[in-house]
Amino acid sequence: METKESKLSFEAALTQLEATVETMESGDVPLADLLAKFEHGTKLLKVCESRLKDAELKIEQLKKQKDGVSFTKFETTAES
Repeated sequence: METKESKLSFEAALTQLEATVETMESGDVPLADLLAKFEHGTKLLKVCESRLKDAELKIEQLKKQKDGVSFTKFETTAES
């Protein structure tokens, strides 16, 4: 099932995630709302990670096409 978050671009999801984190860090959010915002933020984070992974795979494909048979793995900061 596709969620409204999954339709967002990386930039839109990141902007919403940053706003959600800022609101959560303000200390003015009731616990019930805080939990809902945390859940929403988790969904947004997954969208961002998915968009970044897609970009990484695309870079790998383009690199492979450019170099013919050669394949260079794109190292992410998460792998370091």
